[in-house]
Amino acid sequence: MLTQELTVVKEKTRPDKEAVENFKSKLRGGVYLPGESGYEQARSIWNGMIERRPEWVARCTGVADVIAAVNFARDNDLLLSVRGGGHNVAGSAVGEGGLMIDLSLMRGIHVDPKKRIARVQPGINWGDLDRETQLFGLAAPGGIVSATGVAGLTLGGGFGWLSRKHGLTSDSLLSADVVLADGRFVKASPTENADLFWGLRGGGGNFGIVTSFEFQLQPLGPEVMAGLILYPFEDAREVLEFYRDFSASAPAELGTMAVLRIAPPAPFLPKHVHGQPVVGIGVCYAGSVEDGIAVVRSLKEFGSPLVDLVAPKPYVAHQTMLDAASPSGRRYYWKSEYLAELSDGARKTLLDYSARLSSPMTAVLVFQLGGAISQVAEPETAAGNREAAYVLNIQSAWEEPAQTDKHIEWTRTFWRAMQPFASGGVYVNFLSEGEGEARIRAAYPGSYERLVDLKNRYDPTNLFRLNQNIKPTV
Repeated sequence: MLTQELTVVKEKTRPDKEAVENFKSKLRGGVYLPGESGYEQARSIWNGMIERRPEWVARCTGVADVIAAVNFARDNDLLLSVRGGGHNVAGSAVGEGGLMIDLSLMRGIHVDPKKRIARVQPGINWGDLDRETQLFGLAAPGGIVSATGVAGLTLGGGFGWLSRKHGLTSDSLLSADVVLADGRFVKASPTENADLFWGLRGGGGNFGIVTSFEFQLQPLGPEVMAGLILYPFEDAREVLEFYRDFSASAPAELGTMAVLRIAPPAPFLPKHVHGQPVVGIGVCYAGSVEDGIAVVRSLKEFGSPLVDLVAPKPYVAHQTMLDAASPSGRRYYWKSEYLAELSDGARKTLLDYSARLSSPMTAVLVFQLGGAISQVAEPETAAGNREAAYVLNIQSAWEEPAQTDKHIEWTRTFWRAMQPFASGGVYVNFLSEGEGEARIRAAYPGSYERLVDLKNRYDPTNLFRLNQNIKPTV
């Protein structure tokens, strides 16, 4: 079965009743067991393909709860997983058996508009953060779906509509509070535990549990020139040719994305578009609306679109535009690659496979990178592959469990066909589960061994291993 790679082995030990009761008494947020009210909701994440069942779910309300849970897992040799915002395609937030640390109750946000700084807890998503920062006309570069968890996106590098202007999400990180595998609570910043701070900016959840993130914010909005233009799929060849040239000449302030899919019944789309094969171009200008209007004029004048939704709008509205097309609970499987360019061969392959999607819920996205992302030297943070011009993400989605193997195989076949045009690098947050060490290494060209050294120092027993794992060697 193709889905065998998606299983996780249960832990071999089990604490005695006294140890469990002692642990439960220490947790202010409570511990859920299978069969108890609230357990199913607590263990569930965005990707409905993940059906694993932890033995315990520790719902943490603060740092004291997190430390108690980490100590309990370590002292009893338990399989440990960590759930932040729960928008987790790989499913590593949930283990089969063992302990799941659920941070979803830790949702505090504090914005200092004078210093343009936000301090946030790990249970929030980008919709929560956007809502608070936009009150002051500020933003941090985040995800393109509002349900994306702040913690997971940041630790994996993270990019979104504002990244060509302001860099990766992790580039905006000023400091982090972290609970380590040995239960210690430390701060990581350029001046405190600087090696850990380096690894947190792109190295994933390999080194500890971040209980607070401090971000530098940038002026933006509240209105931006942004939106999506959709064209009939029969125009896709011309649209992708235009997108290649339009994106290549775009200023750093303009974030762009091409999408090929069946138009979903999203509330922002007119009904006559629903169910039609389409190709689209999405944009967001990280500057004044007036300047944005001038920059996107050639796009708005191109072709004969089915619908043109590029217009001045609240940034928070643009950030929720794609939410309805990727709801929680569907089954998702992704394959991704970085692309140096949108060559003739790459565009032809994109068109060939997008013309025969295995599911009407599947989307093929090509997101433009470059700009400020590529201006940070790779040794400065763990996040790698900064020279890539685009990132391709084949986002397969379906609802029927019996169709899983079919859709996974189609996704892999498409991905293999794109290999001649790929850079060889990988964006770690787009990896599905079980892709192997070689793929994880590809996310960190030139820095993987440094990450291993960091893992040896901060988590030598690999307590934090349910992630895109960097294995220690000690």
